[in-house]
Amino acid sequence: MTITGVELQEYLAGLDYPVSREDLVRWGQENGVSTDVLQMLKALPAEEFHSPAELSEALSSLA
Repeated sequence: MTITGVELQEYLAGLDYPVSREDLVRWGQENGVSTDVLQMLKALPAEEFHSPAELSEALSSLA
């Protein structure tokens, strides 16, 4: 699945950075993101992301 920048902003609105993969997965579960997005978050490298752009780049590399 490919996620656009607009979709990413919609799904991840309100996050405080830096954020870890574990935080992203937990946030996704708590906020009812789609199964596809949750799978993408779980596939991210175990690191902290310091900005939406950094997170978007990591998600893009999964495609």
